[in-house]
Amino acid sequence: MDITVVPVWIYMVVTILSTLHADRNVYPSAGVLFVHVLEREHFKGEFPPYPKPGDSSNDPITFNTNLMGYPDRPGWLRYIQRTSHSDGVLYGSPTAEHVGKATIIEIIAYNRRTFETARHNLVINIMSTEEYPLPYQAEFYIKNMNVEEMLASEVLGDFLGAVKNVWQPERLNAVNITSALDRGGRVPLPINNLKEGVYVMVGADVQFSSCLREVENSQNQLRCSQEMEPVISCDKKFRAQFDIDWCKINLVDITKMIMIHSNRPDPGTGVLPDIGGYNPPPESLKSRDFFADFLITLAVPSAMAMVLFSVLGYSMCCRREGVIQLVHHSSIQKSTKELRSMSKNREISWPLSTLPVFSQSGEVVPPIHPDNYETTSMPLMQTQTNLQNQIQIPQQQPSGDRENYCMSTFRRLEASILVWFCLKESLNYRREYFILHLI
Repeated sequence: MDITVVPVWIYMVVTILSTLHADRNVYPSAGVLFVHVLEREHFKGEFPPYPKPGDSSNDPITFNTNLMGYPDRPGWLRYIQRTSHSDGVLYGSPTAEHVGKATIIEIIAYNRRTFETARHNLVINIMSTEEYPLPYQAEFYIKNMNVEEMLASEVLGDFLGAVKNVWQPERLNAVNITSALDRGGRVPLPINNLKEGVYVMVGADVQFSSCLREVENSQNQLRCSQEMEPVISCDKKFRAQFDIDWCKINLVDITKMIMIHSNRPDPGTGVLPDIGGYNPPPESLKSRDFFADFLITLAVPSAMAMVLFSVLGYSMCCRREGVIQLVHHSSIQKSTKELRSMSKNREISWPLSTLPVFSQSGEVVPPIHPDNYETTSMPLMQTQTNLQNQIQIPQQQPSGDRENYCMSTFRRLEASILVWFCLKESLNYRREYFILHLI
């Protein structure tokens, strides 16, 4: 077990490297950032080597971490591994509630080439500290860093050194680190080397410096509301390595916070009480008669259909309005058939609209259609095809044909009288139907 502790006057952060393969114990402090690195190189000896000598062993290895006996880790402990060829990192900040409780973390390494696994246990013994919690805490948002980059001891040490130069405290600790994605941030586009961003909280034992409070003045608040960068005098001490969003800095004075105690119920152990074995229903189930359901399903719709059919039949066949409607309907059909049969046998001249457009010779031609052709559907304007079959309207009536001409005129008059009779019958029917509805 290797424990690296930097002097307290600079910062306190514990980094443990996995150099041994047996169960190991670590002793982080409450309120101080805890970082545990799972190095792939120390797990490669657990897996068989490459079959060919001389091949470089670069197996993809991933890690799965969980609290022993549970499917996930404790709430304060997080884990991140960007790719299967990078190291895994356990990090978090334990609180005073976890002091004195041994937390056993199961670590299972998966070799993605051979599909073999290696299992180790990590025993975390959380220690208490006198200065916990530090009364003054500041949270910075760094835009040009990912969480695994910020967890590196060199990068975190550089950041805490820059904060110490600005704040000038006696004790300075890294309290917590959170990815911007865990705060609702968006995944950046894979262009221009954009980063996810990370929130870093540090604690100190002295009040905030004037430089850190510059973001609280009215001018900088106005610039932040307009999405402009505020003017901070000490920003140049961070700008070389860390791009800080000063509008998102959060200064917390714990001494002025009002503690609210809520009576929450005891969460319990999370294990359901033993209420005995499963008692299935008996095999002898009570029989059920479905005849009533069958009658309701079929008889009721059938009865409704019969009632509707009876009402419709009575309205159409037994009432005067229905009988009149049926009689007039049949009479109209009969009159229509009679008109069509008479129109087929008529010997009258064709109207001018049915003649060819450019035919003015006066020549008599045979009819375009036979005697049994349905003339009622003939268009008003004929095409100029089959001109030899067109018929000419007589321009003058010879004296010898005056009798035939009078006969055709009489038949036209007879057809007109029949049409007028049909129209009169239709109007009488409509008047009677209207009077009956009024009554």
